[in-house]
Amino acid sequence: MNKKMSYSRVAGQRMNCELRRISRNLTFVARNSSTVFLFAGILVWLSGCVSSEKLQKNQYLLYSQTVRGNRAIPSADLEALIPQRPNRRILRLPLTPSLWVYQLGSRTYDKAAAQRALDAKRKEYDQFVAQPDSTQSHRKQLKRYNRQLGRLNRRVEEGNWVMRSLGEPPAYYYETDAKANAQKMQRFLYNKGFLRGKVSYTADSTTALGRRVRVTYSITENTPFYLNQITYQIADPRVDSIVRATLSRSSLLKKGDRYDADKVEAERIRIEELLRNNGYYSFTRQYIPLPLDVLDPDTARTDSTDLTPRRLNMWVKIVNPPGQSSHPVYKIGEVEVRVLRAEDRASADTVSHNGLRFYLGRQQYSMRLLDSRIFLRPDSLYRLKNYQDTQRQLFLLNQFSFANISFLDTTARRLRTRISLIPIDKYEITTEGGIFVLYQGQGYPGPFGNLSFRIHNIFGGLGTFETSVRYGIEATTGFIPNSSIGISQEFGLNTSVIFPHILFPGKVRFKFNRLSPRTQISLGYNYTKRPEYGRQLLRAAISYNWLKNTNHQYNFFIADVNYLNATIYKDANGESVFLDYLNRQAAAGSTIKNSFLNSFASNIGFVYTYNTNVLGQNRRANFLRLSLESGGTTLNFFSPQQLQSIFKTTDTSGLQYYKYLRGNIDYRHYIPLRSKTSLAFRFNTGLVYGYGRNKTAPYEKLFFAGGSSSVRAWLPRRLGAGSAIPYTVPDSDGLIPEFKRDRRNPEQSTGQFRYDFEQPGDILLEASAELRTHLFRLGGDINGAFFVDAGNVWTLRDNENRVGENFLFRKSSTDYPSRNFVQQIAVGTGIGLRIDFSFFIIRFDGAIKVYDPARYFIYAPDRNGYIVEGKQPGDVVDERYILPKFRFDKMFRGPNPLVINFGIGYPF
Repeated sequence: MNKKMSYSRVAGQRMNCELRRISRNLTFVARNSSTVFLFAGILVWLSGCVSSEKLQKNQYLLYSQTVRGNRAIPSADLEALIPQRPNRRILRLPLTPSLWVYQLGSRTYDKAAAQRALDAKRKEYDQFVAQPDSTQSHRKQLKRYNRQLGRLNRRVEEGNWVMRSLGEPPAYYYETDAKANAQKMQRFLYNKGFLRGKVSYTADSTTALGRRVRVTYSITENTPFYLNQITYQIADPRVDSIVRATLSRSSLLKKGDRYDADKVEAERIRIEELLRNNGYYSFTRQYIPLPLDVLDPDTARTDSTDLTPRRLNMWVKIVNPPGQSSHPVYKIGEVEVRVLRAEDRASADTVSHNGLRFYLGRQQYSMRLLDSRIFLRPDSLYRLKNYQDTQRQLFLLNQFSFANISFLDTTARRLRTRISLIPIDKYEITTEGGIFVLYQGQGYPGPFGNLSFRIHNIFGGLGTFETSVRYGIEATTGFIPNSSIGISQEFGLNTSVIFPHILFPGKVRFKFNRLSPRTQISLGYNYTKRPEYGRQLLRAAISYNWLKNTNHQYNFFIADVNYLNATIYKDANGESVFLDYLNRQAAAGSTIKNSFLNSFASNIGFVYTYNTNVLGQNRRANFLRLSLESGGTTLNFFSPQQLQSIFKTTDTSGLQYYKYLRGNIDYRHYIPLRSKTSLAFRFNTGLVYGYGRNKTAPYEKLFFAGGSSSVRAWLPRRLGAGSAIPYTVPDSDGLIPEFKRDRRNPEQSTGQFRYDFEQPGDILLEASAELRTHLFRLGGDINGAFFVDAGNVWTLRDNENRVGENFLFRKSSTDYPSRNFVQQIAVGTGIGLRIDFSFFIIRFDGAIKVYDPARYFIYAPDRNGYIVEGKQPGDVVDERYILPKFRFDKMFRGPNPLVINFGIGYPF
């Protein structure tokens, strides 16, 4: 007993010492991180305020749901069968602030009063609609009533604004739900080939969780069943020959595959489409009865511990219609095409063309072009694909507000076909206005306006003429440091004619009839005026584009010709501070000056886009965009002497011309995690190679990194190139960076590199990962994001004045470090806010730098005012891992500032 007491006393003394040590540590941390602890304390308090008093005696909250024991079946597939979702938690801790906010809002919510207000408004609405009226004011009042009823109905069903927008209703645990979920999972196992699979569940309501329940679904898959022999029994001989001809290459049921009910249903759908594409207009999958006949030859083995694969024999039957010996085959009969408005029906003209009968109203249409979009021909077999392609192609002409195809079954099994088209208005005017930013990071948002005019069915050839005028202004601080605020203006005029076919001689153009072909001829003019310069761009282009289906799009640019005229403004003395600055940048290796020289550029290119992402749907999807471009291709037919004679090119006068090759790959992948939560990944890379007189491409064709759709911890186009540091004049003592000055102490720097100009490159590598989730509703959906970006741009050729900007696979032993391109990849991270109004999304992203490859430089405090403790002038400073330099008290002034990016739509 004495030994035990002595041991307890010693243990108690040790515990007291340990507690005192922890207390001292917590006191020290709290002094330095009081904000963090205060925030954490508030969260714990909020979670603790989830009152258990409102729960009934046998009522529990659903805390978590887990699926265990499954091996072959992915957990995500089983979890998708569970409709109930626990309340959202922070970092998987028992912290549910959204639930607390919901309960806080419910304290002031009176459902009975909300129901009375809804009933009163409905009564008022009924009295209003009982008085028929067709005036405009009556229609406006009707819309107002509908909006009011919608708001009141949401209030009754979902609670007040706090409960609906900021809170989350409690997720309760019900044993009936868990039992139903287990049964659904067991049926799912059966449908996936685990015919003897078992599912059970347990509910754990330990006191540590309060009145919360953990539900665990235990999966026992047992031995799966595999298809052994598949026998098709088809009563109709003609149907039998059609189906059997496709079994070897198209059937989804294969011997040796695990039984899968989804594949069985997909095979039924395949057979249905196959037959409907061979004249069987009335055939449906109901003639392939379910359940399919399945025989298990291994039924004698009932031992669940036997791991020997089980086999199934399957019979697929296709029966005939009741009382008939075969399925009827249909052909297309008369085809009528009615292109009429309601007021044109009495005076419609009838025109026959290529076996089709057209009923036309006042507008005239090209019979040949309309005929090329209709694939339902008289006396041909009915084919579902022809019906679908016809309806799709007519809709994609963008000439009709309504397109419908109907069939009338005649006794001779000929389908009388009527195609009804309602033309849209010939003339269309649209206006647009808003706020925009021309030069993010250097200006202030300003207004813009856009006026568009469109003529449909131009020259009666189903073409469209479009012209748009755009004008915008904004206040800007200018490129020159410490310059006064001026006005930037942008004016654009763009005109195009779109033809609904491929303009090309010969019969090749008819090969694209089912691919929604278009030929676009465009001419555009853009003028930008800033306090320092003006730029005028004239562009002419002709392109083809077509769609293989909704996922595959092709664009072929036959010609894209650009003429750029730039003017640098000078003062009364004929001097320009901006031009002097450009010259200093050129001496330091920047190519920004090239964008202010008069130039001529032409190119041909091809773009392929694959996209399975559907806007508004949270599902697994992919996006791939491949582009190839050749600039100045036709100039290769001329000698350098001839080109010099034509363009009179010098370093400062004449026209600059370009020869280059450019390629770009942009890939994105989307993974849904929950109904309103997803992961998005992006990889983007490109290469441009200039081989002309100036060994480069037009400035607009070079690659840039940084900004709202790139590495967001850097301002737009300011990242790179490589590990080159920003400076204006080469320094004899080494690479001395140029820092921003502290406004309150101009002798000292903020520690931020001064990126005054865009940083173009020939090679681009960047990748991003972003977690997107829904937060709450406030007028629209408010969504949040957490992201990590990485990337950079490099040049292909060395620049003696800028070390580290060219692309190298291996590290140079005689140069600055970070010469390997992998070590030059910049990394940033941050969070974002998205305001989703359905028709557009406003995005704000705040990011900080994690790794900056340029922050390896020679220490020179007398030159840039940047103080580093423990360093002497001439020492090397390595601050590439810059994340620790971010401070909340110097969020925008420190060496690692928070960079705010504004954008419209998602970054990728």
